[in-house]
Amino acid sequence: MIEIKGLYKSFEGKDVLKDINIAFEAGKTNLIIGQSGSGKTVLMKCIVGLLTPEKGELLYDGRNFLAMRKKERKLLKKEMGMIFQSAALFDSMSVLDNVTFPMDMFSNDTLRERQRKAMQCLDRVNLIDAKNKFPNELSGGMQKRVAIARAIALNPKYLFCDEPNSGLDPKTSLVIDNLIHSITQEYNMTTIINTHDMNSVMAIGEKIDFIFEGKKEWEGSKEDIFTSSNKRLNSFIFASDLYKKVKELEIHNMEEQEK
Repeated sequence: MIEIKGLYKSFEGKDVLKDINIAFEAGKTNLIIGQSGSGKTVLMKCIVGLLTPEKGELLYDGRNFLAMRKKERKLLKKEMGMIFQSAALFDSMSVLDNVTFPMDMFSNDTLRERQRKAMQCLDRVNLIDAKNKFPNELSGGMQKRVAIARAIALNPKYLFCDEPNSGLDPKTSLVIDNLIHSITQEYNMTTIINTHDMNSVMAIGEKIDFIFEGKKEWEGSKEDIFTSSNKRLNSFIFASDLYKKVKELEIHNMEEQEK
């Protein structure tokens, strides 16, 4: 579990995050949603240590990341996996070498053992046959799957995903969503996903936090969205006619069940 308590972050005297209090649960896909400029990306960067908040606590299973010394933070970062928006693979490395890379940096295993573990990760994302290919030989969806394999190579407790479906078609996005969700459950990880993809929200959103103008505006499950009376959330979620119709249908079904 990752807990955020009273977190503030500002730039040039302007508060970007204001008194954020959130608990991200282990074994669940925890989604952070919000419009552009809401602060969700800044929040993610604070959680992984790329930015330092002015105030607050950031607890990894009770360990306050913000109070740690440099050496302690480095050890904790070994427990983190990251999937970047652009996949961020090394173009000059093969798929196998990309997945092995974090183990080369942080593991004391032999080369043979590191490669064995990398192959297990590639098998998990169904990409063993692509082990000797290079990123530019892969589709966008395959690159994201390699990024997932790399992210789980060190068997992390915490997985962070920054817009993992960016640039992907709906069918491929669903594959990536389901893969992240199943791996989260399989490894019992605390997974945090930044997304604006409402299909992802409805597909795998077990715990959802909606950020608005630097504050936590709402939290709940994907089922709770359909009965929410929060106007800002509804404006964000149901901006399209499709989702308006979905909500109307859900409310109608609930009313029929109550009769």
